Amino acid sequence: MASLPDSITALIGSLGKLPGIGPRSAERIALYLAQAETGAVKQLAQGILDARDRVRLCEICGALTEASPCALCSDPRRDAGQVCVVERPVDVLSIEKPGTFIGRYHVLGGKLSPLNAIEPGDLRIAELEQRLQREPILELVLALGADVEGDATSFYLAKRLSRPGLKITRIAHGLPAGSGLEFADELTLSRALEGRREFL
Repeated sequence: MASLPDSITALIGSLGKLPGIGPRSAERIALYLAQAETGAVKQLAQGILDARDRVRLCEICGALTEASPCALCSDPRRDAGQVCVVERPVDVLSIEKPGTFIGRYHVLGGKLSPLNAIEPGDLRIAELEQRLQREPILELVLALGADVEGDATSFYLAKRLSRPGLKITRIAHGLPAGSGLEFADELTLSRALEGRREFL
């Protein structure tokens, strides 16, 4: 039985580490790349390197950007009184797709998880508290996943950040339980944002 060259096997292993790429998909992509035109493969490789070198986190909100502050934080048309709190930078993209949220964002960088030793000091909660002191924020919209860690993080934030004049809401549970924002369609996200309710 014929075996694949070592270089293709190594490429399959690397591709298989990417999210959403199973063994069969990794093999198909690797075989395609091994037979594609050199120019196309070099362009893909250069695109990956460029993105890795240029993309960083916004110094204010923590979203993915090439320039800091990012376009969302710099846009004067965004409502500075509303800040949507999300777990990861990719969640900002998910909330932006429906086009219904016009406020700003804050990326926590994770969620509380005692089993994985993720505590409040490991998240960007202190940065959020600093923003509450210096920005005219009237409402925090907690848009964390509908799983145990997301619920625990939301309750913790609501207690810790509660203060007079600040409304703390959570997006409605139109999202599937136990999954992240990236798996929700635009209509579900839009309805979840419109149906948010005050926390506590």
